[in-house]
Amino acid sequence: MSTSPSPAQDPAPPAARRPLRTERLLLRPVRAGDVPAVTRLWTDPDVRRHLGGPVTEPVIRIRQRRIVGAPGFHAVVRAGDGVLLGLVTVEEGGRNGETEVSYQFLPEHWGHGYAREAVGAAVARALESAPGVVAVTQEANHRSRRLLEAVGLEHAESFVEWDAHQVLYRRRRGDGAA
Repeated sequence: MSTSPSPAQDPAPPAARRPLRTERLLLRPVRAGDVPAVTRLWTDPDVRRHLGGPVTEPVIRIRQRRIVGAPGFHAVVRAGDGVLLGLVTVEEGGRNGETEVSYQFLPEHWGHGYAREAVGAAVARALESAPGVVAVTQEANHRSRRLLEAVGLEHAESFVEWDAHQVLYRRRRGDGAA
């Protein structure tokens, strides 16, 4: 997650704030009851392996105060039982002015296609109003790279940031659907 959300500043268009439903999932604003699971995303070493490691306690406290209802942050919930699986963030103007999608899922929910379903839906929604979408992951994060390719993003550039090799993926409106 690259920025600290501020609910008072909501640049997202109304469509981006509507809950998003897929076959198995609901992407909705983060609620107070979601904070413990979201905090796990920030502190779990497996989740944070390619994200710079677990977040420090002072940063966690700030994020916990700001995440509830923050624009662009979507709790990914399994529709059948309401279990929070992860977080998908859509940030307009995120990276070099482009709409940026990022995501984190709890390890016990990896390998079930939830991230692909959620990220694919978030990218499709973002492309309704944005000319393109980008996502960045570490070059070493092969699972994330496969996910981005599966939802139609293509490798656009490579660079070093945060002392690690990164790859930027991009999909433009009108490119092939996932």
